[in-house]
Amino acid sequence: MPELPEVEVVRRGLERWAAGRTVAEAEVLHPRAVRRHLAGPDDFAARLKGRRIGTAMRRGKYLWLPLGDAGVSVLAHLGMSGQLLIQPPGTPDEKHLRIRIAFTDPGAGELRFVDQRTFGGLSLHPETADGLPDVIAHIARDPLDPDFDDAAFHAALRRRRTTVKRALLDQSLISGVGNIYADEALWRARLHYDRPTATLTRPLTTELLGHVRDVMNAALAVGGTSFDSLYVNVNGESGYFARSLDAYGREDEPCRRCGTPMRRRAWMNRSSYFCPRCQRTPRPRTTRALSPASPATPGAADPEPGSPEAPAH
Repeated sequence: MPELPEVEVVRRGLERWAAGRTVAEAEVLHPRAVRRHLAGPDDFAARLKGRRIGTAMRRGKYLWLPLGDAGVSVLAHLGMSGQLLIQPPGTPDEKHLRIRIAFTDPGAGELRFVDQRTFGGLSLHPETADGLPDVIAHIARDPLDPDFDDAAFHAALRRRRTTVKRALLDQSLISGVGNIYADEALWRARLHYDRPTATLTRPLTTELLGHVRDVMNAALAVGGTSFDSLYVNVNGESGYFARSLDAYGREDEPCRRCGTPMRRRAWMNRSSYFCPRCQRTPRPRTTRALSPASPATPGAADPEPGSPEAPAH
């Protein structure tokens, strides 16, 4: 699934080419493309006809198009291979074209949903008071959102008994970060993906968030990350950030910082890429047996990172 930069690139294209246009006709060419719209393909097409497309919106990896003042939005699930393309009039149909949306404006072309693997789709959902499709109301703000609360995120990390990469991929804590940008930010922060979140100090969390934002902004500047022809903008153009990746996909290549061969480890049905020297594996935490010679100290805090007893950074 594309991550925040790739989805934001598509959102910007839709804002430029589709916002403000009125739907003349919508045609569903494959029922799986609207399977999340429980009322079915005919209802989906009928409810779009005559509606004015509002400004494209995004939260994290989720993209939607408000339908004027109807209180309803078209939510786009890009899945593994979904593309939203703006095509000029008369453009031949793509092999995997699933949904076609034509506009009333002369020469406006069509908005097409193309999906080779049919994991993605479009669906209509009521909006919450905040303007979010109701099915994604639980999704946290993303780190590029000006209202993202850094202090609240740090507090949530300290409360969770989890590890740092799991936390970065938890869309209820922070949205938009996926496997690629998590590995990139952790490499920049010199943090191992299995570092317990309870050991992160406020300065470390601030540094990590800074790297998450930096790597996403860098990806946005070059159109996101495209490893093949599937992740493209509305004009069908690929992004070029894959050429600048420091960690993801670089197994056995030298770390750009210290020269040590990068490693890959299987992780949650994915892969994690890291430098074994720059991102040292955290040492297991042990509990001392209680004895008269070593009394327990109620409320004793974990050692601060950097102390001799602290886990490796």
